[in-house]
Order: sequence, then structure tokens, then C-alpha cells
Amino acid sequence: MQRRGVARTIAAVSALGLAGVLGGCGVGGGSSEVTLKLVAADYGTDEANSSRKYWAALTEQYETEHPGVKIDVSVHSWNDVDRKVKEMVDAGDPPDMAQIGAYADYAAKGLLYKADDVLSIPVQADFVSQLANAGQVNGVQYGMPFASSTRVLFYNKALFEDAGLTPPKTWDDLAANAEALKAEGVKYPYALPLGPEEAQAETMQWLLSGKGGYSDTLDSYGFDSAENTATLTWLKDELVGKGLTGPVAPGKLDRAAAFAAFAEGDVGMLNGHPSLIEMAEKKGVEFGTVPTPGIDGESRATLGVTDWMMAFNENGHGDEIGEFLDFVYSEKNVLAFSRDYNLLPVTTSASQAMDESEQDKDLKPFLDELATSELYPVGNTSWAAVNVAIKQRIGKAVAPGGSPRGVLGGLQATATRAESSR
Repeated sequence: MQRRGVARTIAAVSALGLAGVLGGCGVGGGSSEVTLKLVAADYGTDEANSSRKYWAALTEQYETEHPGVKIDVSVHSWNDVDRKVKEMVDAGDPPDMAQIGAYADYAAKGLLYKADDVLSIPVQADFVSQLANAGQVNGVQYGMPFASSTRVLFYNKALFEDAGLTPPKTWDDLAANAEALKAEGVKYPYALPLGPEEAQAETMQWLLSGKGGYSDTLDSYGFDSAENTATLTWLKDELVGKGLTGPVAPGKLDRAAAFAAFAEGDVGMLNGHPSLIEMAEKKGVEFGTVPTPGIDGESRATLGVTDWMMAFNENGHGDEIGEFLDFVYSEKNVLAFSRDYNLLPVTTSASQAMDESEQDKDLKPFLDELATSELYPVGNTSWAAVNVAIKQRIGKAVAPGGSPRGVLGGLQATATRAESSR
């Protein structure tokens, strides 16, 4: 089904005064009402800024303008939302739309509309190109980027000033700064969160800065590359082994705990995304940001993270889904969501507006990194299993007595098995 073709048909029939014939489709203003179910993730930190408020305001406006369609939104925490959608799919009752962390498994099973089956041409063309490309399986886009972020290095300005330091540009600079911060009694000279909450992010950021990564140019996994082994070995020997990563073992330190420690003034440096800005400002911590240091200069790339919107085809509501998503992805609404939650826009039009706006100056360092960012290999249906393995094992690579080569070899074997079982 091509939604654009259906839209043209509706327009032609309406011109003949026969719009009532289409009443059952829920688009042409007929008597039948269509309810679209959307399951979404919560980007808020508490009830006061829960995503429920964003969706409630958005759907109220949409339903006022589209009386034949109701949007039923259920919002769940990131701990629960992917599982909730899986349970609905397994029960044979998928939602019409889901805004979650991964789409490829559902696309591979034929459960999703193609993006160009539901979105209008201008809306689909407006996605930031590398985000749209990451939403493809075998060259076809199923995943629609919904929110994105990049990583930069945050540093505590007061702690740096006390130690007479300047922001690092290389790994050696970072290690030297961490030594000086430790000498000043800083609790976490460099916070290295390789705990199970989000270890895959910190790991990939470091691998990229060492000229490696999770996959090669052919999108095949390459965990056990020489570059990756050298990066984790450096971390183990030069940071963790020298007591420069704080009192909590990296494998047990979660990202949320590291961010909280930075906001309390206990961290000299760490990799962070935009949400850390508000946390630090609320606590009165003065901070600076610089591009991620690399092995011999600024990192060639930074980590980009994207969350996804997808449209399930089970209920046959492609036209209504498309109309709603065109509204969701308008420049105004994309900007509003991005600003509410300190995230980066996923469309070119909203990105340009943010880049030119003084009110978004705090997000510009992250926006500047988006063009050279690399995303997780989310188009691989094996990524979900590989992601879990990284979270469970990577901390052991830098632990006392740990083997970077052994852990990376084990991850490569896991990835190979996951690929072959698709």
C-alpha cells in the first residue's frame, strides 16, 4: 500500500462529492472513528516532566483538528517499554505505533509498514540522512528516528581550575588530567560507567576514539579488532589500573550514578549527553564541554544514539498512522520535544532552526557532533542480543586480572552466532 496514492484517490473522490463513501476509513471525515494505539517511552525524570504531558498536549491538538481519529497513548519507563511492546506483539495484539529503542526484529518479521508507506514525501525526506539510513533493513526504511543525542566530554570547571588544568584533546592529556585531579582529592577523576545500565554507550564512545568500533565498513561485527583491543587495554592499564576512575568498579558503575556524581561535584571528567546539562545546572555545577579526546587528537567520530518510531501493519491503519506521524514530525513539534527533553532534532528543518536559535546554545556542541556521529548497528536484527552481551561482560575487560582480548573475543563469538541464527 502506498499512502500517497490513497491520498490522491481520496482527493479525487471528494472532488466528485462522494466523500461519504469513504466514511469507514476514518480519514475523509466520515462517521466511523478510528483509535490508534501508541506505546511510547518516558523521557522525563519524574511525574512533573513525564512524556505523558507531551503526548497529552500533542494528541489533544491533533484530535481537535482530526475529529475522526483518536490517539490512545500509553507511556512506560525505559525499563519496561520494549518489553511491553514485545508482550503485545507476542499476544497478537500489537499497537499501531511504538516509540522504543529498536525496530529491526519487527521489520524482519514483516510486522511493520515501510516508512514510505505511511509518511508523506516531504516528511520522510526531512529526516537527518544518517539517522534515516540507520532506520533501514536491507536498504528499506522501517525505523523512523524519533529522538537523538550525541556525546561530548564534560569537565568540572572549578576542579580543573583548582588543579591548573586545561581540557584534554588526547588520551594522554586525559590521563594526565586525571592524575592531577586524583592528587587534588577528586573522588572520580574520570568516571567510567561500564555498568549494565548503558555500558554499550561508554564502550562504543571509547572504541571510536581509538579508531575502532562495533562494526567495520561492511557492517560486520569487529569486536576483536586490534584497535578495539588496544583501546580497552589502555583503559585497563592507564586509567582503571592507576586508580583514576573512582571508588566504584567501572563494571558496577551505571551511567545514571555517574551523572549524579558529576552533578554533585564529585567527578572531574566524563562522557555525557545533553540531559546532563540540566542536572548539573540544577546543582550549580559549572562545567565545560569539548569534543571527545582520541588516541592522537580529537576523536574522528562520536557516538550518536537514536530512538525509534515504528508503525505496525496488523490493524491496517496505515493512512491514519501516516496523517498522525506527519503531524508529529512537523518542525514545530520536533523542536518542542527536543527542547523539552534536551535532545537533538531528528529532522533537518528542526536542526537548522535549533542551530540558529540563541535559546538552544547549550545544545549546539552536541548538534555539531551529529554530522560525524556513528550509531549502534541497529539495522542488524542481532543487535538486541549483542547489546545485552556487551552490558553483561564489558566491565570485566578492564577489571583487575581481566582480559580485554578475551572479553572482546567472546563478544565477537556471540555476535557471530547471533548473526548466523537470523
